[in-house]
Amino acid sequence: QARLVESGGGLVQPGGSLRLSCARSGSAFGPYMVGWYRQAPGKERELVASINSVGDQKYADSVKGRFTISGDNALTTVSLQMNSLKSEDTAIYYCHLKGLGFYRYDDWGQGTQVTVSS
Repeated sequence: QARLVESGGGLVQPGGSLRLSCARSGSAFGPYMVGWYRQAPGKERELVASINSVGDQKYADSVKGRFTISGDNALTTVSLQMNSLKSEDTAIYYCHLKGLGFYRYDDWGQGTQVTVSS
């Protein structure tokens, strides 16, 4: 069982940038994926970006061209660089480890608040 801790959230003006980080303690056996999810008030939690254990990246249409996900080789640290932020990006952002093979990891971080407001 991995432990995930997010950091980097805060208050930022529209058009600004934030960089979120997800740090994992403990080992994980591949294949697996780390995803960044967000949940805004009154909305369902949605996947905004992911990276898997071979480095493939995917993005939700709403963040393509603005957000970039990256990590080290073992994905012990995964970052989400968020640029050109909009008010609709306001949400609690969560890091998630998902096992894609034999090991069915399903671990969530505690979440970090991102507020985009002028």
